[in-house]
Amino acid sequence: METKAERTSPLSPASISIGVVSTGMYLPEPVLTAADIAEQSGLPESVVRDKLGVNQKHMAGPEDHPNQMAIWAAQDCLSKCDIPPEEIDVVLCTTEEWKEYLVWTAGIDLAHEIGARRAWGIDLHMRCCTTIGALKMTKDMMTADPEIDTLLIAGGYCLGDLVNLRNPRTSFMFNIGAGAGAMLLRKNWPRNQVLGTHIITDGSMSKHIVIPASGTVQFPTDEAVAKGLFYSDLVEPDEMKNRLNEVSMDNWMHCIDEALRKSGYTRTDLGFLNMIHVKRSAYRDMLRRLNLTEEQGLYNACYGHIGEQDSIINIIEGVKQGRLKDGDLMMIVAAGIGYVWGAACVKWGTYET
Repeated sequence: METKAERTSPLSPASISIGVVSTGMYLPEPVLTAADIAEQSGLPESVVRDKLGVNQKHMAGPEDHPNQMAIWAAQDCLSKCDIPPEEIDVVLCTTEEWKEYLVWTAGIDLAHEIGARRAWGIDLHMRCCTTIGALKMTKDMMTADPEIDTLLIAGGYCLGDLVNLRNPRTSFMFNIGAGAGAMLLRKNWPRNQVLGTHIITDGSMSKHIVIPASGTVQFPTDEAVAKGLFYSDLVEPDEMKNRLNEVSMDNWMHCIDEALRKSGYTRTDLGFLNMIHVKRSAYRDMLRRLNLTEEQGLYNACYGHIGEQDSIINIIEGVKQGRLKDGDLMMIVAAGIGYVWGAACVKWGTYET
């Protein structure tokens, strides 16, 4: 077995490749069915299923705290490979800000709890686009730093707690649930090569969706919580709708084309669409634009939207269902409120280092 010193010997950036070693996930047991969501929201059940694309979604139980779920997902990930946690150099923690404690670096806790005692950890937040941002940072850091050889991306998500199903302004968030994902990456791993990424932000929408009483602008006092101000809310609905409809799909396609360009491919080379959970019509529109079939993607109506963890969970389910195959060029597509759009290419299967 090669030593750490051999793996981290200086290499030119052009000769360095980054591969996905393994992935893991955790889903809590409690679920809300489409009928439950319909009853609580007042929407017809057919709208929940056919438009929002939710048959059911997982919700956190009493012990399913966000970073704890990330720990379980990371342990699942590590159980699928022969790399011990002691060899992890960095933990990029994507556990959302709604977690066990405020002002707490969850990545340090995550590294400690899984036994990654040499690793330093940092928390990343870019909402549902965070996994794409983490993949970019992983490749950039590994290329720049010869001492970073093995890296874990992992996080837990529990924002379903902050969605008020009785607020029609946030019906587009009714798919949000809970869960966790993890991805282990290694320098010059001979499979599942991470290629180009591209990210766009539009800060004009940064305050359109907020939790009104959640920070220094307005504390979540008992009175504010009683008024429903400790839930996500669309506070500028017209501005959000107009701007998002104007730029969203074009920004996504630009990110996809730029990620492909950086990877040396074009749309005709794509084999698998890995897209965060969106309404069914948007997902089908993306398949159509990329000239892909339903079998060349994964639409997960039974887990709910688990934020940035969708990108990892879709890999696991894609492989399990035989949709993501060796040789496929996978396009990971995501967007997050703020607003941010991103795309990342991964060449699935074996490649030559």
